[in-house]
Amino acid sequence: MQEPADPPNGSNIQDIVGVDTEPDSEVTGRLEVDAVPSKSAKKKAKKKAAAAKKADPETGGSRAHEEVGVTGNSNGTAESNGIPTAQTNGTSGKKKKTKGKKSLVQTDPPTIPVADLLPGGLAPEGEWQSYKDDQRWRETSEEKRAQARLQDEMINEVRHAAEVHRQVRQYMRGIIKPGIDMTYMCTALEDNVRKLIQANGFEAGIAFPTGCSLNHVAAHWTPNAGDKTVLQYDDVMKLDFGTHIHGHIVDSAFTIAFNPKYDPLLDAVKAATNAGIQEAGVDARLGDIGAAVQQVMESYEVELDGKTRQVKVVRGLNGHQIDQYKIHGNKSVPNVRGGEQGVRMEEGEFYAIETFGSTGVVLTFLLMRASSNV
Repeated sequence: MQEPADPPNGSNIQDIVGVDTEPDSEVTGRLEVDAVPSKSAKKKAKKKAAAAKKADPETGGSRAHEEVGVTGNSNGTAESNGIPTAQTNGTSGKKKKTKGKKSLVQTDPPTIPVADLLPGGLAPEGEWQSYKDDQRWRETSEEKRAQARLQDEMINEVRHAAEVHRQVRQYMRGIIKPGIDMTYMCTALEDNVRKLIQANGFEAGIAFPTGCSLNHVAAHWTPNAGDKTVLQYDDVMKLDFGTHIHGHIVDSAFTIAFNPKYDPLLDAVKAATNAGIQEAGVDARLGDIGAAVQQVMESYEVELDGKTRQVKVVRGLNGHQIDQYKIHGNKSVPNVRGGEQGVRMEEGEFYAIETFGSTGVVLTFLLMRASSNV
């Protein structure tokens, strides 16, 4: 098709008429535009339009006349606006500006409740894991998929709580530095959880007190009022916190170490956790999960102070089932082979796969309500 013709000097877009497209062609936005016609040309155009309407009373002539309006840009040429228009008399239509609703983006530090960031109220799904071989049929069974849809509301609440956890975790990674006061750190973390999840009594909020165990302390330590502990460069901290909506708990922890010499230790625990997750699923034996965790964990070594040490699983600390409003359910997930023989995961259950690695003797004892390894 031809390029739009330039209008005469001194004319504006209201002066441009006689828009048409090639017959039987799709509207592409490139239109033929004639200069301002004479009176006789206008009469001919009216007769032509009347004849077309008479020939095709349903459409009233050219399809393009009904579907394409014309607006002008700063250089006086014509452009298709792609918006349906009711003007079919050859005069140009004005382009309407539509104000699109801007999608919210989380601030830094985070201040917007996660519920306000979810399109249509749907939380992100996250990572999917396939079932083990003998349970793979669940992924294609129409009956099982229909049953799963009955749980959509509850699952979406869990994903919502998980997204709050992820955003708070991401923010805390950015502010945790050597020298941070541990009490301040825990307060900032829990304040952000309350804000993003819109804490409301038992409806939504913090699932359990924040754990920030250091070095030989494996789990469940948190600073009491007046504690002046400060995080150091050579510390290894396990940061453990939880979120919940209607009692559906997300329990997740991660390790922070600034000295790169501990990187192999962190890599070992992360790989072991992923191995446990991959082994989990409906009908999975809890003992098999523990065997997978131990095999991966103890394949790693760490060089500390000139000595090579094997990473070992901390015995006596396990993953666990999670019930509604109850962080520790009846079943435990071992991190070593031989435990929980014959006990299996069942459909509809929630679990936390929790792995602990150490270069020490890996026995545990209770000390001032804190579980430590020696």
